[in-house]
Amino acid sequence: MNARQRVDGQQAWILHSYPYSETSLILDVFSRERGRLPLMARGARRPRSALRGVLQAFQPLELGWFGGGEVRTLARAEWQGGMPLLAGRALLLGYYVNELLLKLLAREDAHPALFDAYAASLHRLALGQADEAHLRLFEKTLLRELGYGLALERDALSGEPVQAQRRYQYLIERGPVLAAADAEPRSCVYGKTLLDLARDDCSDGQTLAESKNLMRMLLNHHLAGAPLQSRRVFIELQEL
Repeated sequence: MNARQRVDGQQAWILHSYPYSETSLILDVFSRERGRLPLMARGARRPRSALRGVLQAFQPLELGWFGGGEVRTLARAEWQGGMPLLAGRALLLGYYVNELLLKLLAREDAHPALFDAYAASLHRLALGQADEAHLRLFEKTLLRELGYGLALERDALSGEPVQAQRRYQYLIERGPVLAAADAEPRSCVYGKTLLDLARDDCSDGQTLAESKNLMRMLLNHHLAGAPLQSRRVFIELQEL
């Protein structure tokens, strides 16, 4: 891209921001057409900057930027409206989703379907409609978009259809296999859970509990053991 080439009219969300120099910010944004990338917002921290009230996480934005280096320069930002501010538990869950994207998405790798799923999840959070079932489905979409789609409907060893009443262990990057009789219960999921996930249906209580353990195992693997700060904060608040 030409060093001064300008990109405009980009739907985007701010995943994270931090101060740069006395007056500027570095933004980590997730855009629909360009993926995740860093932008420098010059002067955004000045008291009279028009950007101060615009550059907020969990708010839909239309951005423009220019530059050819690793960090582009923000040229314009417009709030697109229609999104209540997140608060309480919804805010914590929003930080969790953002942290997943920050740690798992490669730079400048566009994922329009994931962008749309992220926007839908934030709208549900803002309206108080999102629950753990929707988070599990977002995590499933994230893994699929990253190239780690879940095999859910066939035994990875035998090729036989998964049976709802049988217990399975999930082999990372392979899929489910029938669990041994003495397998640790917490490491197993029932076939019904796998089949429900394949249908994007986490409404059943057992499916929800087992899919949470399954997604945590898979995400921890792909995070290579990197801890999630948002998860730690959520646990600490629950303990309080």
